[in-house]
Amino acid sequence: MPGTGKRMCVVGASGKLGRYMVQHALDRGYEVVGVCREQSVTKLADFEGRITVIPGATNDRAVIARAVNGCDAVLTVLVPWGRNHYASGTAQAVLDHARPGARLVFSCGWHITRDGKDVYTRKFKLYAAVFGRLAKLARVVDVDDQVDACRRIFTSDTRWTVVRGSDLEEGDSQGLPVWSRHVGDPVLASNMTRRVDYARFMVEAVENDALVQEAPAIIGRLTPSALAHTGNPA
Repeated sequence: MPGTGKRMCVVGASGKLGRYMVQHALDRGYEVVGVCREQSVTKLADFEGRITVIPGATNDRAVIARAVNGCDAVLTVLVPWGRNHYASGTAQAVLDHARPGARLVFSCGWHITRDGKDVYTRKFKLYAAVFGRLAKLARVVDVDDQVDACRRIFTSDTRWTVVRGSDLEEGDSQGLPVWSRHVGDPVLASNMTRRVDYARFMVEAVENDALVQEAPAIIGRLTPSALAHTGNPA
């Protein structure tokens, strides 16, 4: 198993995506450290005795420093909660405290662009603008902070990968998602990925050097647009 003898930290382990990542990591033989807010520790009860849980805010630099110590890989769910730079603070803490050479894999949505070459539909742009504005006014989510978080990652010289997810759904695995460097590629048109497969892509990216300093946008392998195209477009 690829993870045998290796240690992986999952930042945001108690969320739906995080719990899938924990399970995939355990299935591959990794020793797993999970970070989540103290009030969410009970969501990891199914893993009791199999992982180390470190409770605390993921943008708390002391919490992250403790969690990533000695880890070969760090998987981070970038959640832009509130108005206190949660996503950017989390990303910066991971970038600063992960050991040199560690594989750093971050999750975000399609709205993040690395080079400005992504092409979005009018519907997507309208939804992103309206949702982002309303959420920011309600002080629930700050999408701009997630953009800032990814900017920091993209300018880092670490061994990072930013996995950009489509809309997500529950369901049985369809296999490892396919990906493209740019939203707007026809292979991504279906805009749907099983959450369990998104988590699998995150975990398997750790062992895929071809994804170092890449920002793949992913899509479910059995979606109509993916089935209509062959290979792994870039």
